[in-house]
Amino acid sequence: MWAYTVGFTVLPHVGGFLGWFINRKAIPVWYEKLKKPSWCPPRKMFPVAWTVLYTGMGYASYLIWNDLGGCSSKAIVPLGLYGAQLALNWAWPPLFFGARNLKMALIDILCLDVLAIGTMCSWYHINKIAALLMVPYLGWLAMATCLTIRIWKDNPEQKTGKSE
Repeated sequence: MWAYTVGFTVLPHVGGFLGWFINRKAIPVWYEKLKKPSWCPPRKMFPVAWTVLYTGMGYASYLIWNDLGGCSSKAIVPLGLYGAQLALNWAWPPLFFGARNLKMALIDILCLDVLAIGTMCSWYHINKIAALLMVPYLGWLAMATCLTIRIWKDNPEQKTGKSE
């Protein structure tokens, strides 16, 4: 049973790591040139925050999977919402850093917010601990959404894609 716990807990890290690995060269070059608000967290904070957040949400997804008896019909909506929000989470770095498309990154994160809230709400009646493990993630997403909006507004020449 521990293999399932580890698998579910590690899964979110896979896409997060791939997103970082693929876009790591664009971050110090392109990202640093963008106008950012004074409240933008330092770059070194992001990997620490995402490690904690991915671990919490991954373990929470295991709790839901376990409480619903695996991939049963009861799990389709709560784990489907989780999978959809995770896919949007993983899509954000390639849109923002890779394609440098601030508008698409903004649309992505707004949809991600809705799905993450829906995930947490659908989990609440199944396992309150799992739902509560999503609270820090939603807090970070709120900050990331505000940051994405602000960067999109403050960098009009970058809004729609790559421009050097």
